[in-house]
Amino acid sequence: METVPAAARPRKAKKIPAYLIYEEMDGKPIYLKCYKSVLNKSKTLEDIMGSSTLQSEIHMYINSLLFAHLGLEKYAIYSNEAGLHLGKGNNLAGDIFVYDARVMTGAKIGKRYSDVPPLMAFEVDIEADMEVMTEMGYVSRKIEKLLRFGVKKVFWISTEAQRVLVAEPGKDWITVAWEKSIEIVPGLSMNILEHLQKRGIFLENDR
Repeated sequence: METVPAAARPRKAKKIPAYLIYEEMDGKPIYLKCYKSVLNKSKTLEDIMGSSTLQSEIHMYINSLLFAHLGLEKYAIYSNEAGLHLGKGNNLAGDIFVYDARVMTGAKIGKRYSDVPPLMAFEVDIEADMEVMTEMGYVSRKIEKLLRFGVKKVFWISTEAQRVLVAEPGKDWITVAWEKSIEIVPGLSMNILEHLQKRGIFLENDR
C-alpha cells in the first residue's frame, strides 16, 4: 500500500476556542480583534481584551452623563460589553446599553444575555476581527440588527476618525464630528472633544 507523506496530507483546521468569540451573527462566529495573536501565542487573551485609555475615558464620560441626567430610578444603564440575545444565532455585545427600568425588571436579571431591546446603544470603536468583512460592513450590519430588534438610537464613536455615527429607525443615519454637541435625549447632549480637552487630553489629529 502506498503511503502519503505526512507533509502532503491535508491538515485539519485548528479549532478556535469559544473564549475568542466576540459575537455571533446569523449563526456565524465573529472573533475578537487580534484573536490570531492569541492562537499563535504572541499575545495573551488579556492582551486583546482591554480597552485603551482613550476608549475608557470616553466610556466614563458617557456613563457619567447618563447616570447624572437619567438616573437609575427610570433607567438601567449597563456597560462592560453587555450581552444581548436577539434570537437564534444572533448574540451581540455592547459597550453601553440604556434600558427602560420598567421593562428591564428584576425578573429579567440573571446569568444569561438580555433578550430585552435597550432604548439606546453606545459603541466606541470596533472590538471584532475584520477578517471576513469590512469595518463599515460590520458596523452597518450590527446597527441594522439592533434597530430591527427594537433599539431606538445607536451611537457609534470612532476614535480614529473623531466622528460619531448616529442611527435611528426610519431616519437617515448621520455622521457628526465629535467636536460638535450631539443630542442623546432632549435636554442631554455630549461633546466628546470638549470633554477630552477639559481633561487635558489632546490628540494628534484634533481639529
